[in-house]
Amino acid sequence: MPTLAADEALEDCLEALARQTMRDYEIIVVDNSGRNLVRAREGVRVIYNDRNVGFGAAINQGIRDSEAPYVAILNDDAVAGPGWLEALTQAIAERHEIGMCASQIRLAVDGRLDSAGMLVSKDGSSKQCGHLDPPENYARLRHALFPSGCAAMYKREMLDEIGLFDESFFLYCEDTDLGLRARWAAWECVYVPEAIVEHRYSHSAGEASALKAYYVERNRLFVLVKNFPAPLLWAAPFYSLARYFWHLLYGWKGQGKAAAYRRAGNHTAGLAGAVLRAHADMLRNLSRLRKQRSNMRRRLTSKQFRGLIDQYSISPRKVAAL
Repeated sequence: MPTLAADEALEDCLEALARQTMRDYEIIVVDNSGRNLVRAREGVRVIYNDRNVGFGAAINQGIRDSEAPYVAILNDDAVAGPGWLEALTQAIAERHEIGMCASQIRLAVDGRLDSAGMLVSKDGSSKQCGHLDPPENYARLRHALFPSGCAAMYKREMLDEIGLFDESFFLYCEDTDLGLRARWAAWECVYVPEAIVEHRYSHSAGEASALKAYYVERNRLFVLVKNFPAPLLWAAPFYSLARYFWHLLYGWKGQGKAAAYRRAGNHTAGLAGAVLRAHADMLRNLSRLRKQRSNMRRRLTSKQFRGLIDQYSISPRKVAAL
């Protein structure tokens, strides 16, 4: 569990973990504040960083510092129900091929669903499956593409094979990259409705900010170059243009993420600048990304992977609307 603010949200999170029905687990908090804000307490191991090393790097520190066969990650602004760990552990141990489990993540503000796993658009954008739907619509165990990094469980055997989170992402979309790398290696994911978590949405980085716009756009390009097969790569720019169109239209109507960005006091020109900067950064990193792509563990064919993307895809319009 990485934390920057180490505020009352983290306290609520740790108190909920102390009430888990499963007892055979350890808690590792990675203090990314650079100010040693997390106080030591019984049953919690704290790793202190002298600066914010990013979400993925902090998670990797915790994984390397543990030996458990299953690794659960949890945002510091999420409160897990008492049966969260037990439900995830039972599901991931059901079959060897299951390498990831997605939680039922609910919005703390109104109880609607935040995520029942993740979906991917054909331009590399990722969005929560079932976002803003009633939780009752997702009451059964089902397959998912990959879990949201807000509250997920991973099998260590899988991580040992495909690698940990890509630390170059720094913030956002690390779960997308890891999940797609796992799917290429033929690991499966299941959504576990009994693993309930309440989430204060974007409590740490803000729901709509220039920082978030830049990292989300840059990292979806990283995801594309690293993970998408050639036929989807060639088509991706057209899906991106469609998403930009819908962002503009919904923003003009006062809807969607573009409108939320403006309501937060940001200027539209700043959003365009974030997109341009993201593309420039992708080009600067292109050689490294292509090397990572070539070194990826693959058991699926390109056709099989494209089938997965088709099965769990979300349209550019829906991405812009959420």
